[in-house]
Amino acid sequence: MKVANPLPEVGHFQATAPTRLLLGPGPQNAHPRVHAAMSLPQVGHMDPEFLQIMEDTKKLLRYVWQTENEFTIPVSGTGSAAWEAAIANLTEQGDKHLICINGYFGERALDMHGRYTNDVVSIKKEYGEVFTLEEIKAALAEHKPKVMWICHAETSAGACQPMEGIGAACQEVGCLLMLDTVTSICGVPLYLDEWQVDVAYAGTQKCMGCPPGVAPLTLGQRALEKMRSRKTKVPNWYLDMTMIEKYIFAPGGGPRTYHHTAPISMIYAIREALTIVAEEGLEQSWDRHRANAEYFWAELGKIGLECVVPEAHRLPSLTTVRIPEGIDGMKVIVMMRNEFKIEIGGALGSLAGKAWRIGLMGYNSRKEIVRLVVSALKECLDAQRQ
Repeated sequence: MKVANPLPEVGHFQATAPTRLLLGPGPQNAHPRVHAAMSLPQVGHMDPEFLQIMEDTKKLLRYVWQTENEFTIPVSGTGSAAWEAAIANLTEQGDKHLICINGYFGERALDMHGRYTNDVVSIKKEYGEVFTLEEIKAALAEHKPKVMWICHAETSAGACQPMEGIGAACQEVGCLLMLDTVTSICGVPLYLDEWQVDVAYAGTQKCMGCPPGVAPLTLGQRALEKMRSRKTKVPNWYLDMTMIEKYIFAPGGGPRTYHHTAPISMIYAIREALTIVAEEGLEQSWDRHRANAEYFWAELGKIGLECVVPEAHRLPSLTTVRIPEGIDGMKVIVMMRNEFKIEIGGALGSLAGKAWRIGLMGYNSRKEIVRLVVSALKECLDAQRQ
């Protein structure tokens, strides 16, 4: 054969798979029960029992998002797939989109949204800052967009955007509110219906405690009306929700229409991860993330480290930690990984080289994890100061 069997060179995967405590911006370590669920035998994606698992998953997603939106589903793909699905289905060329940028993912939004419309405008804040309601109202009045995108939990900066009044302001100008909840779902208070959010998406690999590979998406009534009144086809076949809804919904028990093969094992995973959140209780999950974050912030102070974001708007799920003067931040990341098998992340964009990103999310939001990571960080700092 022209191409030789590479197994002697690459070896057997199970013997070489690394083990890490994942405390970066995500993914985080999944709960052992979630891994066990993923190992269950698969059924077909049209199997009635699998379709019931899908229905149960949709109900649990509505709970963790605090929404009654019927169109609340797991998308096949990571959080970026659900984000692109939201854009693709609610945008036609010429629609004006307003992007609120206060971190790396706002900058990414400019690129993503600009691939579906030629009219994208933005307002900007420094990394780690949040927008006031007055700033948003002024931008809505000036630009009168069809869609406004904002990030609830900016993963690059560790800031949590206050949402009170923003949905109502969008509705006043006939604008859809699109909300990124990737780093907040299950870990930070989220009230989509109360906040009048029209469309939201999330990831599973953070506070939900599930590996990446499937992503929640929810569309409210105004978003559905926009999608169903399109003059053109959705310019993304794989993420076309006008087609996928014929598989994911069956009003009155009607037949389902095949679109693509659902990721069976990942649906098992998200179903179990959401079950664990529901067993704990959503408010209790929020409280646990907050309590462990506050303990972490206090312990960081004891070893001379500072947080980038003021506490009033600091994310409990992910903290940006300022790299002290004279410390090589990348050497700390490497030592944490090599010596302690702990992954932490470097910052992005304007904070690159100036901060670390440390997450305490989902299964990893535990007091003993805080003690471990702070102790390891101190040893890494001491090693450079000797």
